[in-house]
Amino acid sequence: MIRFLQSGDKAAKYLLAGLLLILCVSMVTYLIPGFMSGSNLNRAGVVAEVGGQEISTQDVQHYVDRVQQQAARQGRSYPPGLRPFLMRQAVQQLVRDAEIRYECERMGLNLSDQELSDQLHTGQFGEMFFPKGNWVGEDQYRNIVSNAWGMSVDEFERELRHQLLANKLITAVTAGVTAGPAEIERSYKEQNTKVKFDYAVVSMDDLQKQIKPTESELQAYYEANKARYQNSIPEKRQVRYFLINEQQVGSKVTVTPADLDDYYRRHDQEFRVQDRVKVRHILIKTPPPGPDGKVDQKAVDAARAKATDILKQVRAGGDFAELAKKNSDDAPSKPQGGELGWIVKGQTVAEFEKSAFSMNKGQISDLVQSNFGFHIIQTEEKETAHKQSLAEVKDQIEGILKQQKTATALETSANTAEADARKESIEKAAAKNGAPVITTGLISRTDSLAGVGADPELMNAIFNATQKAGVQSARTPQGYAIFEVAKIVPPSTPAFDAIKDRVANDFKSERSGTLLAQQTAEFSDRARAAHDLRKAAKELGLTVKTSELVERGSQVPEIGAMSGPASAAFGMKPGEISAPLNVGRNGVVLAITERQEPSLTSEDFTKSKDALLEQLVEEKRQQAMGLFISNLDDRLTKEGKVKYNKNTLDTLTKGGG
Repeated sequence: MIRFLQSGDKAAKYLLAGLLLILCVSMVTYLIPGFMSGSNLNRAGVVAEVGGQEISTQDVQHYVDRVQQQAARQGRSYPPGLRPFLMRQAVQQLVRDAEIRYECERMGLNLSDQELSDQLHTGQFGEMFFPKGNWVGEDQYRNIVSNAWGMSVDEFERELRHQLLANKLITAVTAGVTAGPAEIERSYKEQNTKVKFDYAVVSMDDLQKQIKPTESELQAYYEANKARYQNSIPEKRQVRYFLINEQQVGSKVTVTPADLDDYYRRHDQEFRVQDRVKVRHILIKTPPPGPDGKVDQKAVDAARAKATDILKQVRAGGDFAELAKKNSDDAPSKPQGGELGWIVKGQTVAEFEKSAFSMNKGQISDLVQSNFGFHIIQTEEKETAHKQSLAEVKDQIEGILKQQKTATALETSANTAEADARKESIEKAAAKNGAPVITTGLISRTDSLAGVGADPELMNAIFNATQKAGVQSARTPQGYAIFEVAKIVPPSTPAFDAIKDRVANDFKSERSGTLLAQQTAEFSDRARAAHDLRKAAKELGLTVKTSELVERGSQVPEIGAMSGPASAAFGMKPGEISAPLNVGRNGVVLAITERQEPSLTSEDFTKSKDALLEQLVEEKRQQAMGLFISNLDDRLTKEGKVKYNKNTLDTLTKGGG
């Protein structure tokens, strides 16, 4: 729906995706394959270095702050315990960006001021900053950038410059990527061929029930597979620990009026909002023009009639959200009852914008036609351009500052407690923090600890520590654990009698797997030899079933997804019998009874060609760029161009900065 996201301008889409990386960690484009495999770096305040470009702790914290601030603007918040994860993701993304900038420089790619200016004047940015060719003005420019991306103008233009350079690199890397007519035809056939078939299933569960091993067979199996059971009784440890609770630390943190004033003053641009409306809508799509440029008027008329009927229901008091969920063709907003949230001018297509901004709070539009289809719009809230007062954003700022102060105080408390425990004793350090010392029984790596619960990260720290290492600390979801290993019981190998039931299960599982493969192969061989699946199934006591006419996205009982091993059916002809197919705990043999291939002369194929070509080329481009990024990181790491300050990174990802 939002024009930036649905525009056909691929370069603008990519640029926007790059800019949005700072808004949500889930939108990270590429994770560094060799993250933390570079050489070590030891320089205060520096997390990583790529080809001489330093990434500071301040860069990482600023990145995460913007993620959290953007979430706050949208009415969401990240729990304090997630900040270390955000920090790690921020480092990964900043290193990836620095590697791309380095490679652009190495390849001699550059961007002139004129190219940057052209990008701001044309395409999607032009519609935002130069509507109808008229400059919005410096103040409005700052407002748009701040509201849309949470950046200053300098940050925005620097990021845009980086993304334009990255786009040049992508163009260079993927320049030769294309897809030919044969690939398009093959893709269309693969996606649209349907088959119907008879099939019978050999069940591993049924076979396993028939297996009755003797005592001697189990003992022989145990001896033959002794290596499997070697040290299968896991290592156990006894540990003494106390907890520093983040919530308790946070309860002592205060945010003063001076703190609020200072943050509000330093982040002035973040609290400036332009004219905006909060809207929801129902979209009834119309088909795009065909290759000849003509529109299917019957389909347009049908869409208009459907939209008109829905509008009547809305005006008659129908529930807008429920009608959107049932009828809207806008996939992203449909589950939310058509909710789009706050939008600013230049963010949606012109027809939608004009209607949304012309209405007062609570009003519902007539039908609004755009190139997407027919919209029914409701303006839920409306605000004119202004700077939010400190009173309006006080809670938001207080939450950010409290989160930051709590993270700092928690890390300080943990470091002090660990030092006290090493210097004095774990009991005295715990007493200073008002926490009891907990002594466990013998625990395994998969156990849970009192006050913590299941925490693989803490258990890894405990089981990776040596008994002589003394007191250590580890991050937990609730705060920190200060611990010392009191006892280690090494892993051991159990005697046969102790694990007889496990040996029996392993024996049955292995034997039934072998029998499943043998019987499914025998079934397939008999059916093929006789050219008769039903006859072979009857001889083996198997039940034959018949599928519906299915495509690759279908599910078939006892077979599962047709996109799995059973996809072999789409390459078979009527009357052909399959090789044995392994579908999880079942073996299947099938015989094709009907096959429907789509016509390559059909109108549907003609309409699909462009979309298929774009899909195939985009898939190839992503593969090419993904491989390039992976190889780039490997090369720069081997050349020593990528360096990490492991101590600083560990501090960031423990305490969250």
